[in-house]
Amino acid sequence: MTMRTTILGLAAAMTLTLPAAAQPIPVGHLMDLSGATSDVGTPFAQGVNDTWAWINRTRNGIAGRQVNALAFDYGYQAPRAVSQYQAWSRDRVVAINGWGTADTEALVRFVTRDRVPYVSGSYSAALTDAGGKSGRQGVEPAPYNFFYGPSYSDSLRAMLIWAAEDWKARGGQGKPKYVHMGGNHPYPNSPKAAGEALAAELSFEVLPAIVFALTPGDYTAQCLTLKQQGANYAYLGNTAGSNISVLRACQAAGVNVQFMGNVWGMDENAMKAAGTAANGVIFPVRTAAVWGQQAPGMASVQAISRISDQTGTAYRPVHYLTGICSAMLLAEAMDSAVANGGQVTGERIRDGFYARQNWVPNGFDGVCAPSNFTPADHRGQLTVALYRARVTGDTSQGNVGELMQNGTMRLEQVKTVTLDRRADWLGW
Repeated sequence: MTMRTTILGLAAAMTLTLPAAAQPIPVGHLMDLSGATSDVGTPFAQGVNDTWAWINRTRNGIAGRQVNALAFDYGYQAPRAVSQYQAWSRDRVVAINGWGTADTEALVRFVTRDRVPYVSGSYSAALTDAGGKSGRQGVEPAPYNFFYGPSYSDSLRAMLIWAAEDWKARGGQGKPKYVHMGGNHPYPNSPKAAGEALAAELSFEVLPAIVFALTPGDYTAQCLTLKQQGANYAYLGNTAGSNISVLRACQAAGVNVQFMGNVWGMDENAMKAAGTAANGVIFPVRTAAVWGQQAPGMASVQAISRISDQTGTAYRPVHYLTGICSAMLLAEAMDSAVANGGQVTGERIRDGFYARQNWVPNGFDGVCAPSNFTPADHRGQLTVALYRARVTGDTSQGNVGELMQNGTMRLEQVKTVTLDRRADWLGW
């Protein structure tokens, strides 16, 4: 008998002897630490993992029960995510912190059937139609799916509203030209139709989409197409890893376009990697503050950060903070489930997401932006904070924290857009 087998056997025996009220609460956590989106998946997952460890250590878990966060790196492969979900079903997980769009959408029917709240890193608008009221083809009711932040579609809509104003402020003549760029994959394609529809509504000329892979590569051809089209505004639908390749190639090709990234399309790590090619990129930030800014809730964020960085010197990018807020929403929904002697069931956790208005997790004021969910509408946030990446010098010297501190890199808030809760945008 191996040591591992012995330990697992003892753990199982202990679980059998513990009363239900004292047993750990199993929560799944799908991560991408090794796949196509691991560049941004890694800091997000670290934020989630650190938060659960901090909750166990400082808050004694959920109502006195430790949370057993079952983290699994599925490498951004949807079939592996589905297989892991089936394994977790045997573990009787009560909720899941998830990740990608393809796998999250593939699991909608499963988590609905099994009543397992699923808080994803995907912001696909299709996940917001909780009651199945949109009537859109291919959009299933998703009553157990949630995410922290505005949807991909709503973030793009906010950037297009900004772009229309920017074009006028620049004194642009005629119709500005807009193009969607990204991989032929559910994640970058998620907001494509919604973005192109609003662009046309805002009097943009909508150009044919330009496809580039989710992985880094040579995208000179795409940049030359962009230049030939004469695009003024281009949406980057992929994660930062491949976007960096596009930014560098377009800088080398002399392309003059205003790039707009999705929420996973730019961060401080990407700014360092891309250097001055990232200067000027507009992208949405989901938290009310970024690392290093003053906010009442930043003390809690820093305490969580020290779970995996005991020195307290690590710089945490925007995705790490988002991981914290995402995990905290699930934790407080679980708190609501057990309030007044309730059980930790999927239905009660789901209802916990509806228990608060303008919901900011306790202790995270000024960091986590307010969320609002209803049983019919899981568009938790319609206010979108837009930032501009500023890179003014050589980023090869120094780490991200040093570059942010000395001003070589900075995040510049540009505009906050509050969208209407339009019924025709639900699930789209």
